Amino acid sequence: MDSTLLGDEALDAIALLREAPERTCVLSDFDGTLAPIVDDPASSVPLPGAMEVLHRLARRFTSVAVVSGRPAAFLAAALGVGSGASRLGAYGLYGAERVGPDGEVVIDPETEEWAASVTAAADELRDVVPPGVVIERKRTAATVHWRSAPEHELVALDLARGAADRHGLELRTGRMSAELVPAHAMDKGAVVHMLASEARAACFLGDDAGDVPAFRALAELSRTAGTKVVRVAVASRESPPALLGEADVVLDGPKAALAFLERLAAEP
Repeated sequence: MDSTLLGDEALDAIALLREAPERTCVLSDFDGTLAPIVDDPASSVPLPGAMEVLHRLARRFTSVAVVSGRPAAFLAAALGVGSGASRLGAYGLYGAERVGPDGEVVIDPETEEWAASVTAAADELRDVVPPGVVIERKRTAATVHWRSAPEHELVALDLARGAADRHGLELRTGRMSAELVPAHAMDKGAVVHMLASEARAACFLGDDAGDVPAFRALAELSRTAGTKVVRVAVASRESPPALLGEADVVLDGPKAALAFLERLAAEP
C-alpha cells in the first residue's frame, strides 16, 4: 500500500467510510480507475492486487460492486465475480447486465430488444471508419475508439453520430471514444442509486463522463436521505471538467485509486 499517493482529503474520506462498514456501499468504475487505459480495449487488465482488494472489501462492507460500460462477462472474468470468493458484484453496460452469485450474466430484457439495432450499427461502422479506429462490439452496445488514431476523432465521432441516428440509438462520449447504446438506456446513476439507497455511507470511484451520473446519484442520496457520500475522481489529462468539478476527492490515476481501496480495506 502506497499511502504517499493519498492526500488529507482522501484519508478523511476513508475514515468516514470505515465508520460503519456493515452499512457502507463501495462502488467503482473499471477502465481508467481499476485498470489503466490502453489502446486495445481487449487487452485491458486490472492493476495487480485490484481484484484481491475488491474481494477483501466485499467480505467486510455491506455492498461492493464494479459498475462499468464493459460487458458483465468481461468484468466477471477480470475480477473473479461469481467465483465464490466474496459477494463482489459486477454491473456491465451501465447496468443493463449484471453477474449473479453463480457467475451467470443476467440481461435486462428491455435492453436486449435493441441487440439487432446495435449489431446493425456496429457492422455499418466497421465498413466506413478510417484506419486505426476500432469498433468494440458488445451485446447491446458498440463503442468507437480512436485512441490509436486521434487524428480521425472528428470523422469517427461524426460517423458514430450518424449511425446512432439511423438506428435509433443514443450516443455517449467518453475518453477518446463514443458509445452507441439503446435509446433511454440505463446509466451508472440508476445503478448507484439502487445499490446505495439503503446505505448509511457510500462512495463511487470513476474517471470519465459516464461516471458523472453516478456522482449525481450520490449527491441526490445525500440531499434526500442524509447518506454520507464520497465522490472520487480518478484524474488524468483527459478528465472531463464536470467529473472533477463534482468530486469530493481527486486522485492521480489508477495507482492512487488502488491505494485508496487498499487503505479502505486495511484491518482496523
